[in-house]
Amino acid sequence: MIGFWDYTVVLTYVSFASAVLGMVCTMSGNLRWAVFCLAFCGFCDMFDGKIARSKKNRTEEGKSFGIQIDSLCDMVCFGALPIMICYKIGMNHFYSVVILTFYGLAGLIRLAYFNVMEEKRQRETLEERKFYQGLPITSMSIVLPIVFVAAPLFSSRQIFMISLHAVVALVGLLFILDFKFRKPAAAEIFILVVAVAAAVLAIIYVERSWWKFFYVVGDICKIPQQLFF
Repeated sequence: MIGFWDYTVVLTYVSFASAVLGMVCTMSGNLRWAVFCLAFCGFCDMFDGKIARSKKNRTEEGKSFGIQIDSLCDMVCFGALPIMICYKIGMNHFYSVVILTFYGLAGLIRLAYFNVMEEKRQRETLEERKFYQGLPITSMSIVLPIVFVAAPLFSSRQIFMISLHAVVALVGLLFILDFKFRKPAAAEIFILVVAVAAAVLAIIYVERSWWKFFYVVGDICKIPQQLFF
């Protein structure tokens, strides 16, 4: 079989499988599990690089394969999956699709640029990256779940949808803006991703009566109940 088969890419493949499951959940209308799958992809992404670097005597081809497969997986997990979720939530108008297209294209450009620059950096130094150029595409695994969890706090569906459009457009723009972004420590990312995943899990398992009382999804967000239950 073609490819590089070792433990360094296992977590990347797990993340990809989670994204596919999230897409299936999105298409079947189970947005809560879809958002959880997105958060789980972010959790996997925290450790795949560390696992890859733990292998000694990696060949140049193996390193290059790792960079390419990671970016391809990221495009599915943090590009395609969020687009599907946002479309299902209600970003299905012409202007919405324009924003989603921009978001996806910005993510694609960022990942291609990262691949080129990362291969160059690894040829020059073995030090771990301390800064990112622009906002990492993986940040959507935190941003979108937060927006999803906070949706019931909006006073109307219109305000929620305007905010969602603005967030997606802004995140896409930050993907390609040239600024330095400090790479968060593993502990910082771990706490944030676990907190987001826990919040989504709480929504998944909460009693329907409490959900309707506290979040009032049907009245505030005007999103069909079958998308959540």
